[in-house]
Amino acid sequence: MPQFTTYDGTELSYRVRGTGEPLLVLPGGPMRDADYLGDLGGLTAHRTLFVLDARGTGGSAVPADPTSYRCDRQVADVEAFRAHLGLERIDLLGHSAGGNLATLYAAAHPDRIGSLALVTPGGRAVGVAVTDEEWDRAAEVHAGAPWYPEARAALDSLDASTPPEEAAAIVMPFAYGRWDAAAQAHAARVREQTNWAAARAYYGDGAFDPEATRRALRRLTAPVLVLAGGYDAGPTPEKAAEIAACFPHAEVAVQPAAGHFPWLDDAGAFLRPVVAFLDPDVRTVTVDGVRLAYRVSGPEDAEPVVLVHGRGADSADWAGIAAELAADRRVYALDLRGHGLSDWPGHYGFPVFRDELAGFLKAFGLNGVTVVGHSMGAGAACLLAQREPDLIGRLVLEEPPCFVPLDPPRGPKDPPEEPVALDWAVVRATDAELNDPDPEWRERLGRITAPTLVIGGGPSSHLPQDRLAELAELVQDGLLVTLNGGHLVHTERSAGFLAALRTFGV
Repeated sequence: MPQFTTYDGTELSYRVRGTGEPLLVLPGGPMRDADYLGDLGGLTAHRTLFVLDARGTGGSAVPADPTSYRCDRQVADVEAFRAHLGLERIDLLGHSAGGNLATLYAAAHPDRIGSLALVTPGGRAVGVAVTDEEWDRAAEVHAGAPWYPEARAALDSLDASTPPEEAAAIVMPFAYGRWDAAAQAHAARVREQTNWAAARAYYGDGAFDPEATRRALRRLTAPVLVLAGGYDAGPTPEKAAEIAACFPHAEVAVQPAAGHFPWLDDAGAFLRPVVAFLDPDVRTVTVDGVRLAYRVSGPEDAEPVVLVHGRGADSADWAGIAAELAADRRVYALDLRGHGLSDWPGHYGFPVFRDELAGFLKAFGLNGVTVVGHSMGAGAACLLAQREPDLIGRLVLEEPPCFVPLDPPRGPKDPPEEPVALDWAVVRATDAELNDPDPEWRERLGRITAPTLVIGGGPSSHLPQDRLAELAELVQDGLLVTLNGGHLVHTERSAGFLAALRTFGV
């Protein structure tokens, strides 16, 4: 492992994993070998992780002065790490007790922080503590599990005299969303991976001055993400919100069925909010409790256009089109639920996507906006234009569903063996609706008052083009343009697609 010399001459080691822009990672424990982090659920596919082994752990040397294990004194190690890597500003992620260290570093060096992600962080640095009642409520989430009675009895036996090594082993079953074989194997290594003497010193007297830290954090201009597990006690989602409130520009994400190690409970649910937060081109907004990722480009005062992707795609699918439109339009491209970097809540269907699109438009005050939808996204936009015609000023439907029962109907599909970029429940829900659509979805096409451009993909498309022509005729002010690009007109015939949009006034 590569090494560097920190402020007091101690040799510190670190691991380098992944590809992409650098992300400095501080492990928790406290004072646990960083190996327990693994690849953070696959975050290495998105960023290059520079994972520090704290002094006295992993490959790092034991310091001459054991009081230097104290959390506040390790801030200088993080600064030495940054300087060693030659980075002017850093994106920093801290897990658990490492969240305290990351917070203290941000307070001491606010100008060095590009972004700060705190994953199930400790709150001692800002004076946020977890009560016994909160621990009890978090433990009771698992009350129906067969292992619970024995584990709960052990938990209730804890007191101030319990050695930290024993306490950690007792608490571990409650630290995961589910206490399965993978969690047990992960937890079994805590004893050997932790420097217990250093862990005791980490929280030593004088390590924290919460009031001073909160004052210092007011100078932090960087964005902050606090990610909590819905089943975690340290912090609970409510306490995570208290931690976030200590930062001027912070957001909270809650991974519902996760514990203290959320990347192990559900890697995808962990990655989506973290990757969205770390990507400077992606923003998020919450609509009806669902966190939606979106991309925005173009002049802020320009006429807005909203792009809605098809099934299995996401906002990045519009990259080429968005770049062209952004020359003179404010372009919003969102990830619908179950897709891309947005939440995957498990509940889907065309009416759900319709209402979500409406909520997205209203969140930004986009009344009378131009909406361009492809396939499934076009179906959602079509239904919205029927229900709330004033929301949409112009409507472009690229290869939309015509809401005529499929003949033959689509049968059940199993998800592919390879990971896919959508929740497979989307496929099941929308296929069922396409097989037997609500008759009103087609009957109400005449209620659409917005000028509507229907773009068909021609004979190479799997959609019957005569049905698209009928759809365009049923709309009050509809126009059909056919471009021989198949179902993916905006990618296969992008120049013609853009020309059609411009002619239509987009």
